[in-house]
Amino acid sequence: MRKFFAAVLALMLCACISGALADSYVIATDTVFKPFEYTDASGNFVGIDVDIVAAIAEDQGFEYTLNSLGWDAAIAACQAGQANGMIAGASITEERKASGWTFSDGYFNATQCMTVAAASDIAGFGDLAGKPVAVKTGTQGAAYAESLKDEYGFTLTYYEDSPTMYQAVIGGQAVACFEDTPIIAATIKENGLPLKIVEGTENEGSPYGFAIFSADNQPLMDMFNAGLANIKANGKYDEIIAKYLN
Repeated sequence: MRKFFAAVLALMLCACISGALADSYVIATDTVFKPFEYTDASGNFVGIDVDIVAAIAEDQGFEYTLNSLGWDAAIAACQAGQANGMIAGASITEERKASGWTFSDGYFNATQCMTVAAASDIAGFGDLAGKPVAVKTGTQGAAYAESLKDEYGFTLTYYEDSPTMYQAVIGGQAVACFEDTPIIAATIKENGLPLKIVEGTENEGSPYGFAIFSADNQPLMDMFNAGLANIKANGKYDEIIAKYLN
């Protein structure tokens, strides 16, 4: 009888452990994509994406670890099964869906634009002919620039992170860069960078989404969508946006 109860107790313990593990997730993100994910003056990892995940996890009752890996590494971690999902200002596109991304409902609509040095006399795409332009690998900003380069005759140099791309423009290695509008606007304002957005260069934009790369992570996706709907309804989402974008 004791062996029977011991066996039952062991099975119950395993079930509890499995349930706990099932409700704990690894979510990958970028490192420097202000104001969506970045490190503040106190060394804390903060931003719109960071707060949205926290609010949704609280609403849906799951635990998670947020791993700040960088854009390319975050994608690779998800594809290798080392992370369950990714939130990093990832635009929802048909190309990404076709290549294996599964997106949540959109949580923020962002356009892309062209940015130049503050003292630059570049006023539009037509002024880029024969000149080098900086983009961040794998982003919608890069895709936007790629769609224009042949028409306007400029060349592209690819960078792995946004700060390095900005410095290429400031230092003269590139005459312009393409970036998500809310990102570059917030960065210029808060860091006092000698850059400016070129008026009239924004595209139509697309929404950002949380992404998974395996059907095994659909339960996490379902919770994200449900939680997103709830925090939009109860006002928490608006509080988060206002906190970072005023």
